[in-house]
Amino acid sequence: MSREARSSLVEAWQQAGVSEVECVTPDLNGVPRGKVMTLEGFASGRNLQMARGVLLQSLVGHYPDAQYYGSDDGDLVLEPVLSQSYQLPWAEQPRALTVCDCVEIEGQSSGLSSRTLLKRIVERYAAKGWSPVVATELEFFIFAPHADPYLPFQPPVGLDGRREEGYSAFSVASNNGLRPFWVEVYRCMEAMGMPRDTFMHEMGVSQFEINFHHGDALKIADQTFLFKHMVKEVALKHGLIAVFMAKPLAKVAGSSMHLHQSVVDGAGKNIFNDAQDEATPEFFHYLGGLQDALADLTLLLAPNINSYQRLFHPYASPNNFCWAHDNRASGLRIPPSVPEARRVENRVAGCDANPYLLLAVSLAAGLRGIEQKLEPTEPIAGDFTAPENMRLPTSMQEAMRRLKRSSLARELLGEEFIEGFLASKYIELEDFLSEITAWERRFLAMQV
Repeated sequence: MSREARSSLVEAWQQAGVSEVECVTPDLNGVPRGKVMTLEGFASGRNLQMARGVLLQSLVGHYPDAQYYGSDDGDLVLEPVLSQSYQLPWAEQPRALTVCDCVEIEGQSSGLSSRTLLKRIVERYAAKGWSPVVATELEFFIFAPHADPYLPFQPPVGLDGRREEGYSAFSVASNNGLRPFWVEVYRCMEAMGMPRDTFMHEMGVSQFEINFHHGDALKIADQTFLFKHMVKEVALKHGLIAVFMAKPLAKVAGSSMHLHQSVVDGAGKNIFNDAQDEATPEFFHYLGGLQDALADLTLLLAPNINSYQRLFHPYASPNNFCWAHDNRASGLRIPPSVPEARRVENRVAGCDANPYLLLAVSLAAGLRGIEQKLEPTEPIAGDFTAPENMRLPTSMQEAMRRLKRSSLARELLGEEFIEGFLASKYIELEDFLSEITAWERRFLAMQV
């Protein structure tokens, strides 16, 4: 960030009464981590440092062995990104936030940062004169406050005094009483420059979806990351909770994060479409790259125990890497569009995935497919059952084994990140397996 740009930003925040800046970066799970800095400290350009291990913090709060982030647990620098700095529109007291890059003390970008990984892959496209164009579709649930983790989530009480039941997909009614919440969400998105395409009520009880406009890969990842943070904060203000678990309710559709992706050349032309409006070899090779990689990299798109509740029950959540034209049962779908907008939709990831990793995995795999001229399978059609050799892992243990032995994962994302990611996930899996569930007590205690 230049001194002039920082000064201009600080001046605007000073006039608004801002006194603190949240300096955050996504950890391996896409959780905002960082520090709160005084505006005076931010204005002075003072280095803000954070322990490297924070990027590998597990969701249960523990850290892997120090070998995965440096035996001395040294610092890295949080470097503010000017284009992703905002006054927070939901804050009761004036407050600001800036997304940060992670830079090692020696000056190089950190290989443990998921934002860094995505930047490096976008740079590989730029070296060929190309730019990825992407859009995310993010599903999530809005529930009533939930103090007891042993009880299921419940939708909010509606205006008629009852909770939503059944399935209200595509409903635009106001009965759920969420209109004030959505009004503030829209206001906050506008204030933060997040152009929204559509919102809709999804298939689940109190489940919703937002579609972002397509655009620059890093910008879309930042917007998706910030949107999740913003919705959780706004929900709390309205006495609600926003839940981005992949499968928060049993026997109800899970929540996905679909990724639409294409590539344009320096003139802005979609390289997936030729002069005769037919699919190019690059389009098919891109598909071939995704098919070659998704099974090995499933853990990066389905990173939690709960992710496999969604993939094991593939209702609207394909657990395969088949591809098809406009078939939502396929993991890779080609949506209907005008030829100039030809694109691939990756439907594998849950909404609990780190958006930076979703983009990094898809874009890296697709580019490798183009570079190595990998050919896809034949497309599937109609009602189908995916062949055994085209199915994705349906348990976290299986996904971890695939990632652990994958040389492809290390080729695409680097040894340092893959080993650190796995080490953190082993902590979470071990913690989960140390608990006894209600199902085990209900069915095993009196019978086995």
